[in-house]
Amino acid sequence: MDLGLKDRVIFVAGASRGIGLGIVEACLAEGARVALTARGAEALEATRKALAERFGADRLWAMAGDMRDTATIEKALADCEAEFGPVYGAVANVGLYPTPLGAEVDDETWDAAFSQNLGSAWRLARGAYRRMAPRGEGAILCISSIAGLGALGTPLTYGTAKAAMNHMAKELARIAGPSGVRVNVIAPGNIVFPGGEWESRSTGPRAGAWTRWLEREVPMKRFGKPEEIGAAAAFLLSPQASFVHGAILPVDGGQTR
Repeated sequence: MDLGLKDRVIFVAGASRGIGLGIVEACLAEGARVALTARGAEALEATRKALAERFGADRLWAMAGDMRDTATIEKALADCEAEFGPVYGAVANVGLYPTPLGAEVDDETWDAAFSQNLGSAWRLARGAYRRMAPRGEGAILCISSIAGLGALGTPLTYGTAKAAMNHMAKELARIAGPSGVRVNVIAPGNIVFPGGEWESRSTGPRAGAWTRWLEREVPMKRFGKPEEIGAAAAFLLSPQASFVHGAILPVDGGQTR
């Protein structure tokens, strides 16, 4: 299926590895032009260079910066549009924050975790919507988690912020729909990739216990892969999903009950 993304500009936050990189690769494979952003300049440049060798440097734009910060987000969007073209799709993919399990979460950690897992998504969605609405088209995609769909025993800040992201996206969808801008969410399950949390769990000293847990909790009895999130994201960003709006799509091998 031709998703209709050829030469459209897709802006991806958290693009240097993992789920973000999977989304970037899926969009590039569909002919999109992709703007990459991430906090670490060195890792981002390595990713951009590797992608340029596969897809062509002219189809990539990159800027390093803290995508929790409004000024940085606005500069990235403005510079991208000035140098690369109008942003058609925006992917909010900044998350996680080191938070202990249990109720002992100090104020600083609580606020920082919400800034990373919720505030970053809102600030990018707001900036993208302001640019897309006058043009009468666009797609905003937030990367949430199945931890936002039910209490799974994750740190309090993570699941709570992701649940708030899901609600934010549905509320924004009601606002944005009449302008032709679509808003959707992907809620990934357990996605394994180099350097990620699930890789360390699946290869660490408790790997056997995690394998048993996976086989018990996930009907497909395996981890997901970044490219599987990427495929879903490319579809939701594309004109082929023209009537998909305000949706929260779990991509989790059936784990969500």
